[in-house]
Amino acid sequence: MGEGLIAGLDLHLPLSGTRPARSLEDAIRSLVSTGAMPVGARLPAARALAADLGVARNTVADVYARLTAEGWLEARVGAGTWVAASPGTALPLETSPAAAPTFDLRGGLVDASDFEYAAWGAHARQALAELPGASFSYPPPEGVVALRRSLAVYLARTRGVATGPDDVVIGTGFGDLLSLVCRALRDRGARRVAIEEYGHERHRRIIAAAGLEAVPLRVDADGAVVDALERLDAAAVVMTPAHQFPTGVPLTATRRRAVVDWARRADALVLEDDYDGEFRYDRRSIGALQALAPDRVVYLGTASKALAPAVGLAWAVVPAALRADVLAQREAGGASAAGIHQFVLARFIDTFAYDRAVRRRRAEFRSRRELLEALLADHAPAASLHGLAAGLQCLVRLPAGVAEKEVVDAAARRGVAVQGLVEYRFGDGGQGSPTGVVVGYGAPPPARARRALELFVEAVATAAAGG
Repeated sequence: MGEGLIAGLDLHLPLSGTRPARSLEDAIRSLVSTGAMPVGARLPAARALAADLGVARNTVADVYARLTAEGWLEARVGAGTWVAASPGTALPLETSPAAAPTFDLRGGLVDASDFEYAAWGAHARQALAELPGASFSYPPPEGVVALRRSLAVYLARTRGVATGPDDVVIGTGFGDLLSLVCRALRDRGARRVAIEEYGHERHRRIIAAAGLEAVPLRVDADGAVVDALERLDAAAVVMTPAHQFPTGVPLTATRRRAVVDWARRADALVLEDDYDGEFRYDRRSIGALQALAPDRVVYLGTASKALAPAVGLAWAVVPAALRADVLAQREAGGASAAGIHQFVLARFIDTFAYDRAVRRRRAEFRSRRELLEALLADHAPAASLHGLAAGLQCLVRLPAGVAEKEVVDAAARRGVAVQGLVEYRFGDGGQGSPTGVVVGYGAPPPARARRALELFVEAVATAAAGG
């Protein structure tokens, strides 16, 4: 018997000494059937696997060819052999990896495998070597001063945020900080929070879990319709002014001033979700709304897009009048962000490694958006991109007569996960509400991004042709 590793995973293949081809074929089927070798896993080259197993290269090549013909594997010219999205019919339905898409093009996601491992590791080692013993105690509820100081400088320089270290509160993610702010507002007597009618459903659940009623705020081609806030009796509004998620439109200058005026008149707050403000591709990024009214805007950002969600760090710039209430909620919850990670991120920012990570991803995301636009122009010219050239996703407006669900279903048959705009909508919408498919180009690994976008465009073209 021989044993081999599949694509670096700890998965072994037992082979028969008398029937190596048949036992290899059965072993790969078994691994796919049980999910031990998941959809999208890349198999080693036939030559490498043959050497590892001690069999002839042609033996492995023949097995790959048979399993590809049966639909278990997918051979891609110049890119190797992969576990297919729709394996052979012998696979039991309950374990079919077809339920898991080969490509994830949902909005707001990033490629976690593209994390800056080496740089982060180097800064972590340096931070551990430099930190005094007292730094390993419980971090303060507002976050360690080193990171708050670094963020105050970085946010002022890159996003125009008016802040100092004492204004910054560190959290484990956007949702964590949103929850703190909402609970603080509830304890002050707030009942309702407005939120843009398109966005993450999870954010609406966080508002509700804090004991507040979330109410939808209409969005049009100029961003959130802030005039409607006068009628909603809300204590705050959650907005994505730089790049509305997921429609892609920015809040106009007139409406920026209007929402700040409303907050002052109503003694209310604006919760600015600057989830991807650093990723603008056609010109300089739109600055943070917070600078117009630091006393009325809670600015919220996160490291998850520039680095990775697993870093587990986000920040809020909180007006002085609300800071004590927010920190009281942090103390009550008792779940501060990990102190060591905060020190590492502070070093990352201070040495401009964070800037380099942003620039690298900005270039990658820009090229993917441009590729999607070119593919649509070539193969589905009746479809078009909507919104700013920015961020990790865009809204694709579909050809006349093509429904969102047709494209979503056609993409799913090709192993591509996307969502229609309706899946982001809060409330019923109205006649004439925009439609389209939200395409997130941030999640696929670089080697697979082009194929993912090609398959999506193929789905659009097929749906447009009535297929």
